Amino acid sequence: MTFAHYPSLNGKTVVITGGASGIGEEIVRAMMGQGARVGFIDFDATRGAALAAELGGAAAGIVHANCDLRDIEGLREAIQSLKSQLGPADILVNNAARDDRHDWADVTPEYWDERMNTNLRHMFFAIQAVAPDMIANGGGSIINIGSNSWWEAVGNFPAYATAKGAVHGLTRTMARDLGKHRIRVNTVVPGWIMTERQKTLWATPEALDAHQKRQCLPDLIEPVYVARMVLFLASDDAMMCTASNFMVEAGSI
Repeated sequence: MTFAHYPSLNGKTVVITGGASGIGEEIVRAMMGQGARVGFIDFDATRGAALAAELGGAAAGIVHANCDLRDIEGLREAIQSLKSQLGPADILVNNAARDDRHDWADVTPEYWDERMNTNLRHMFFAIQAVAPDMIANGGGSIINIGSNSWWEAVGNFPAYATAKGAVHGLTRTMARDLGKHRIRVNTVVPGWIMTERQKTLWATPEALDAHQKRQCLPDLIEPVYVARMVLFLASDDAMMCTASNFMVEAGSI
């Protein structure tokens, strides 16, 4: 497979949440391949440190910050740490989330709030933390990772689906508020992406067969294809793209 190269990403500073594994890791690798300086935040300190070391660490412009994104002050400190090492963010990728399954009948108010904190709240506060520098620099790109699960009316995770549905509202309102500063805000909408987590927990032969029958395209979706869409939206090629959804789901809605 031959993919595009985006010269406009060379030398840019990128902040990615949830970058130590899955889709986030693929975005980290893809951005590095474009010559960007990449700071990624993840609560898995061991895996994050290992990935940063594998890719060359600070000397190669790859820095990991350990943080539980449910802790907003910790998130702010992590973003400030990345800024001190790499410079102010030109691009933010709000990727971190967990699609843990749960029965609607068992959800407590405490669990609901924790799921919102895990899957939605940190996105807004990450935007709030990086936007002033983007305004000062005359522009930027913010990419929120949504999900097609609520479009498909998938069950068994109402709190997750609600949070992911809300990502679209966050994208559109922030695109309006930040657009005058030439900051673009978009949502990438993955379908069922074959990360190691999905393969381990939920990708049974029966589930895969049923899902593929709903897709227009016959192939399973690998994380690299989400990363390629993120690269496009981060680049100058997408300069007039904002407040929109960009689907990477093989036609399964």
